Amino acid sequence: MSQTQPAPVCITHIGGPTALIEIGSLRILTDPTFDPAGTRYVYAPNFEALKQTDPAIALSGLGAIDAILLSHDQHDDNLDRSGRAYLPHAGRVLTTVAGAHRLGGNAHGVATWETVTLAGKEGLRVQVTATPSRHGPPELEEAMGEVSGWILEWEGQRHGALYVSGDTVYFEKLQEIPRRYHVGTALLHLGAAHFDARGPFHLTFMAAEGAQFARELGVSTVIPIHYEGWAHLVEKRAEIEHAFVSAGLEQQLRFLPLGQAVVIDG
Repeated sequence: MSQTQPAPVCITHIGGPTALIEIGSLRILTDPTFDPAGTRYVYAPNFEALKQTDPAIALSGLGAIDAILLSHDQHDDNLDRSGRAYLPHAGRVLTTVAGAHRLGGNAHGVATWETVTLAGKEGLRVQVTATPSRHGPPELEEAMGEVSGWILEWEGQRHGALYVSGDTVYFEKLQEIPRRYHVGTALLHLGAAHFDARGPFHLTFMAAEGAQFARELGVSTVIPIHYEGWAHLVEKRAEIEHAFVSAGLEQQLRFLPLGQAVVIDG
């Protein structure tokens, strides 16, 4: 690799699970959701999702995207109608194996622990590895479908890998991540997603679970995403802050202002 200087890293939280990660010349988007506030997604009687906030950046102002990291394609709060329409305009889409089969086109399925290389300018190479996720309790695993998280590594990282959890609860397979990787910054999907139609379960990290896992990862920075913007996300910023304070991890917690690029000391 010819690159000798660490690649600068900026992260822009656009809303919900959608974040723009800029690593040097590479522009990577997570879970694209760009529908307007007020959009409803009806799955069955008494079972719907409601988007409550507009994206902080419109698709028209997004600019070119080299790759999309799509944790899963089967739920509108991770890939809404506008986001789905945008997929062909990205350089490539990395997602689950099942999702790639459904999406076709430029979608590439990445199995758990498989690594794909994204190439930028001046020798930049970002290694993207799919990590385990489970979108709820075991009894809902088949109904909720396959989900992936992501580890991003590149030369010159100062504090460890960048981790994006995807929609997951805390479960035993996550413990393999800190055994394999030193993670410096984690983007955690929090919010304790809940639908009455799915029973008395949460479908993403509760705040306390997120704090527990952050401790196991040993991260220097936790950036909450997917904790706002949708009616089914039942734990907001106050609950997250309380959990991290209770765990003694308040110094690691960093909420990003929506729509603003923030330099991350990667």
